Amino acid sequence: MSGAARAVGAVALHTSMCSFSSSHSHRPSTTPFNSHQSNTNTHLTSLLQTHPLYPLTTARLSLQFKEKILCLEIMGVDAGKALSQNPALTTASMESIQSIISFLLSKDIQHKDIPRIISMCPKILTSDINSQLDPVFDFLSHDLKVPDHSFRKVINKCPYLLTASVVDQLKPTLFYLRRFGLKDLKALAYQEPVLLVSSVEKSLIPKLRYLESLGFSKDEVKDMVLRCPSLLTFNIEVNFRPKFEYLVGEMGKKLKELKEFPQYFSFSLENRIKPRHMEVLQSGINLPLSLMLKSTDQEFRELIEQGVGDIH
Repeated sequence: MSGAARAVGAVALHTSMCSFSSSHSHRPSTTPFNSHQSNTNTHLTSLLQTHPLYPLTTARLSLQFKEKILCLEIMGVDAGKALSQNPALTTASMESIQSIISFLLSKDIQHKDIPRIISMCPKILTSDINSQLDPVFDFLSHDLKVPDHSFRKVINKCPYLLTASVVDQLKPTLFYLRRFGLKDLKALAYQEPVLLVSSVEKSLIPKLRYLESLGFSKDEVKDMVLRCPSLLTFNIEVNFRPKFEYLVGEMGKKLKELKEFPQYFSFSLENRIKPRHMEVLQSGINLPLSLMLKSTDQEFRELIEQGVGDIH
């Protein structure tokens, strides 16, 4: 394909993507699943057959494979990346892919959400609707008490839910978290759904043990996590260790302050903790961790200017 042909194809592809998403992105999904499937199939087929890239695709590719690549690209999904991450897509039929998209739309997922969801989890496109996808929405509805109109919020927060096994992953992890003390299902569903796709043995338990290794008791760690569940989403080497070392080594803080403000781990070390700590040092005052980190830039500046806090 010549450079000019690629350029024309790219412009046309961008135009098709825009027309596809703009015609649906702000319209809520309220029609039945079969109606969605029919409309989506018709629209995509029309786009594919009239697309400038369609006849330019190498003749060595099968007609079905060309349609599949263009279908993904028109939806806003990087076809190459999707195929490399999910090789099963190479043999998936166009009908099955379009059925899955239609199913998601019937669950209040919007067209504008599809590119990000599929790009993060290409495996969704080869999932079985009845045995894999539908049970996830049943889990959200029955186990987490998520109303149908809020499915979109939860899935957008954590698309990986759609590729998790309800029996082997979601239900056992929910059972563990509830037994641990996380009873607020609403907070779990809307704020930290990623915990549900985390491995209890390989992720959650090691993080709890690491916090205990810092000098906290099991009860103290439990209290910290219940007040700040996002602690269980942080990486030990990337988050916990460097921030704890800075807290103790550079800031000279005690475990008590961290126990009282476990949200410390949720702030950026380079962009928030270090800069503000340096300003506090230069000002000669001593601010509690929560006040130093939670205040807005304007509030922090006023605290420094007014010398609010204990003088070193």
